[in-house]
Amino acid sequence: MASRQGGKLKPLKAAKKDKKELDEEDVAFQARKKAEEAALKAARDKGGAPGGGIKKSGKK
Repeated sequence: MASRQGGKLKPLKAAKKDKKELDEEDVAFQARKKAEEAALKAARDKGGAPGGGIKKSGKK
């Protein structure tokens, strides 16, 4: 008998990622990034959304 497999093969399991130890620079970078995101969110909530794009006039 032929040992044919039908259907798709199961994907291989990905290896678990090692937990990386963070140094002072990484911690500072993450804190700065969170602060920037919070500032952007606050600006969006106020209505002064950055990157609103170019507003076109009705003239041609």
